Amino acid sequence: MSKITRREFLKNTAGAAAATTVGVGSALWTPEAFAQAKWVPEKGAKLRVLRWKRFVQGDEDLWMANTKKFTEKTGIEVRVDNEGWEDVRPKAAVAANIGSGPDVIVGWFDDPHQYPDKLVDVSDVANYLGAKYGGWYDVCKKYGMKNGKWIAFPLGIIGNALVYRQSHIQAAGFDSIPKDTAGFLKLCQALKAKGTPSGFALGKAVGDGNNWGHWLLWSHGGKLVDEKGNVVVNSKETIAGLEYAKQLYDTFIPGTLSWQDPSNNKAFLDGQISLTANGISVYYAAKNSTDEKVKALAADIQHARFPIGPVGKPTELMQITQMFLFKYSKVPNAAKAYMAFMMEEEQYGPWMKASIGYTCQPLKAYEKNSVWTDDPKATPYRDSAALMLDHGHAGPLGYASAACLADYIVLDMIAAAASGSKTPQEAAAEAQKRAERYYKV
Repeated sequence: MSKITRREFLKNTAGAAAATTVGVGSALWTPEAFAQAKWVPEKGAKLRVLRWKRFVQGDEDLWMANTKKFTEKTGIEVRVDNEGWEDVRPKAAVAANIGSGPDVIVGWFDDPHQYPDKLVDVSDVANYLGAKYGGWYDVCKKYGMKNGKWIAFPLGIIGNALVYRQSHIQAAGFDSIPKDTAGFLKLCQALKAKGTPSGFALGKAVGDGNNWGHWLLWSHGGKLVDEKGNVVVNSKETIAGLEYAKQLYDTFIPGTLSWQDPSNNKAFLDGQISLTANGISVYYAAKNSTDEKVKALAADIQHARFPIGPVGKPTELMQITQMFLFKYSKVPNAAKAYMAFMMEEEQYGPWMKASIGYTCQPLKAYEKNSVWTDDPKATPYRDSAALMLDHGHAGPLGYASAACLADYIVLDMIAAAASGSKTPQEAAAEAQKRAERYYKV
């Protein structure tokens, strides 16, 4: 077999994403091609991957099918451990501390910034993918990079939007979701009066709780830190947001203080609530259900962006998931080859479609994937990466921002004020003290 030169490799992998996918049978997936890409798999390499457990079956099915394809093309055996959302972060932290565990982690937010010195520089992979697929969104660069290097790169953004029953909204006297927070509160009050309440996670929900909670804080002009990383959460803007949270909580179904990420999915599909914040997984579950009663919900489900608060602009947080590689791995080149393979259009495009857009693209070329137009109900999720703020807003990402998110400081503050266990002033003051412990490090 003739060797592929670097010039030929770059020529073959340049251009529009749709025209330059790496074919399953392509000679590009040879040892020579890996050499040109600097990802020569170590002899006898085996990989272990830790990632979050699916909320839509198509995600996991295609992930495992793509992994099998990688093994068939490279001979590299890959073990994938699918863990609960709340379990990935502590397992990754343990691996970082003891220097042993999975080679590749598919984790959350800026967790890599908690142990950047223990991660392999993946700039070669990230730069290759960015050049080939239209570039990374700015928010993805902020999450993946530190000091000019990529310590991780986003696999995708699990879009978060309002999920609601159209017929129940109309029965409550509204044609659509109000565009402002004042109108949104009136809608939630009307839904409760009709016996079809809303419900938003206030427990330790990595995705749904953090996402809607930060929206609520930011929509009123509050923020955990300023641009320089000074903790400023104990402010009049935060107090206003917490007063609003208290009014909103009064319209919720009981039990939301203990909700984790699966809880609102179940409540919605059980018919207990008519409005929540979630990914497209609720719609996916209804659409593919074998229970005719649940399946009938799909036609009534709609999605909308969050309303605008007093701050006067969109203030949304989405669930960003990143791939990173620990230095303790004995097979870093094999790991890089796997990470790149899973992001190539031939694998990534069908994966997006199989999960009907549950994970939004981090690379701009994938905006054109037909998943966003095949079903108009997926369209509100398409621009998640372009729309979202990073959770460290307005300060830098790093150890402190990652630790504050992992410690649920913002979400705990909102839960305490909303439920009345603390006054808004007490909740904000406590959050200020908790955050200062991290930002002083």
